Amino acid sequence: MTAAPRRRVTVLGATGSVGLATVDLLERHAALFAVEAVVANSDAAGLAAVARRLNARRAVVADASAGPALAAALEGSGVATSAGAEAAVEAAGLPVDWTMAAISGAAGLAPTIAAVRQGGAVALATKECLVCAGAAFMREVAAAGATLLPVDSEHNALLQALGGQDVDDVERMTLTASGGPFRTWEAERIARARPEDALRHPTWSMGAKITIDSATLMNKGLELIEAHHLFAIDAERLDVVVHPQSVIHGLVTFRDGAVTAGLAAPDMRVPIAHALGHPQRLTTPAARLDLARIGSLTFEAPDVGRFPALRLAREALAAGGAAATVLNAANEVAVAAFLAREIGFGDIPRLVEDALEAADRHGLTAAPETIAEAIDLDIESRGLASGRLPEARLRAH
Repeated sequence: MTAAPRRRVTVLGATGSVGLATVDLLERHAALFAVEAVVANSDAAGLAAVARRLNARRAVVADASAGPALAAALEGSGVATSAGAEAAVEAAGLPVDWTMAAISGAAGLAPTIAAVRQGGAVALATKECLVCAGAAFMREVAAAGATLLPVDSEHNALLQALGGQDVDDVERMTLTASGGPFRTWEAERIARARPEDALRHPTWSMGAKITIDSATLMNKGLELIEAHHLFAIDAERLDVVVHPQSVIHGLVTFRDGAVTAGLAAPDMRVPIAHALGHPQRLTTPAARLDLARIGSLTFEAPDVGRFPALRLAREALAAGGAAATVLNAANEVAVAAFLAREIGFGDIPRLVEDALEAADRHGLTAAPETIAEAIDLDIESRGLASGRLPEARLRAH
């Protein structure tokens, strides 16, 4: 009996939290997968270690200045190396069976679309691709005949809870939110929060940007927009509920009143394994749920008064057009400024709202028709948001 050939895979964002969780699973199931390429932004030492662990054919850093360090770290290993943004996109477009798209932020759009265009399965962890480029991104997926598999725990749970049934039979999809580190804080205290406070997530271990998004609840807003495009479901049938235990990740309510849910321990290896093994299942070392030990699960309505970022994302989804692209770009600018201690936590949603209003005044209202238009709009929106940073800095100091 001849063994099935190993599936060829590429990992984009290989040194981030989702990337390393993917590396862990690939290493555990090495007999099933052959790694074509691993790509990271600038962590040459980390990427070299990943390439050696996975016996990857090539390693690429998007930051050209990190290229010499990567080449030195992999000298004599047999792993080919290259550097620069174009090299990252080229590596993403190599023909493989499966790609993990886990480059954080809108920077992940160009390499992810390159992976989509080569037509394999793409496990999507970079929600900003859909928030930034929305319908244009989904048209590329359809044109290439690619398979898009959601890796965000919420969307992966929704996919599993949907069970292949028609979205027309769905009355409501509900994404759960942990509530982040400020779930019980008063509004005034939240506004004064420091980066070290916001980075202290109660249940998930993630990268800095997504952790700040979780603290503002912008992450849940971005996920609503992502769900809208992934499942072709209108905004009125999408909902959010705060569930601090992070055991239930998504719920589907069908029109007959039946509800199905996706449950798992808060470990990203569970949704990644679902996407990596699809349509088969892979074994993972994730903790198994013991509901008797957990005892009780609780739920709360989100408070958009204390967390206005969720309101802004909902409004952007309802508005359509360019709003989600502007929202995403402004949020990335604001979060970076907050992490650099240039602006306060309360300035993040304020700056996003200012940028959305400025985009309206400048006539930036049309939805991008192509990926190139989405990238141009993203750049223009970052300019609008950056122009509001001086005022925010003055408020913060």
